[in-house]
Amino acid sequence: MKLVLTTRATLDKHHTDVASMFDGVAKRYDLMNQIMTLGVVDTWRDLVVDAVEPEPGQIVLDLAAGTGTSSATFAARGAQVYPTDISTGMLAVGKQRQPHLHFVAGDATCLPYANNSFDAVTISYGLRNVEDSQQALREMLRVTKPGGRVVVCEFSYPTWAPFRHVYTKYLLAAIPAMARLASSNQQAYNYLAESILAWPDQTHLADMMAECGWQAVAWRNICGGVVALHRGWKGSVGPHPNGHRHDDAHWQEGDGLR
Repeated sequence: MKLVLTTRATLDKHHTDVASMFDGVAKRYDLMNQIMTLGVVDTWRDLVVDAVEPEPGQIVLDLAAGTGTSSATFAARGAQVYPTDISTGMLAVGKQRQPHLHFVAGDATCLPYANNSFDAVTISYGLRNVEDSQQALREMLRVTKPGGRVVVCEFSYPTWAPFRHVYTKYLLAAIPAMARLASSNQQAYNYLAESILAWPDQTHLADMMAECGWQAVAWRNICGGVVALHRGWKGSVGPHPNGHRHDDAHWQEGDGLR
């Protein structure tokens, strides 16, 4: 008789538990993302790419890259991308699906890269799962070149109170129900829903980034705050020193540290 263990992390987010949990959901992780977001995850991914603004020849670090779905979009723009994840199971599935990408096993709190290596660093739906999110932000700063940027895409805090109530009910009921149908590990998705609800809101994440040394931190709400993009720069170079992009009006700057 084969014993099957279902693994989930706790909100303490010990890195070995998180890695093991994602190992167990790797094969169907991309499918579950499509189901849980009703397909809009692709639109969110495009917005991340627009915020990173990858250019041919630039070097991009994609943290919590999982199977490399997000990394492939940066490579398609001509950037040299390093998809990095703590879950070797996710990386193995990614290597099968995206054999042209250079996958790297690495912990966001102790990155295997030299100082000032990347033009941009990005992490999507992964910062809240890191054992020490502030240490991860400091590590991202360390490996980013002066004048480079960070873009964090994460589930956040809906800004409209009536919808916020509905959204909370969806996270706690609908996501586990979907996981029962489409995933082999319902407990993992119970944790993911809980971790979203426990994550700081937009302003507090912006403050956390500033505390870790990122400058000109701003955020942009997507789908009413269900998801938020946060960006910041290393050093004194701010966004678009020679002018403003057409979408800058969507970004809201923080008012400094609390």
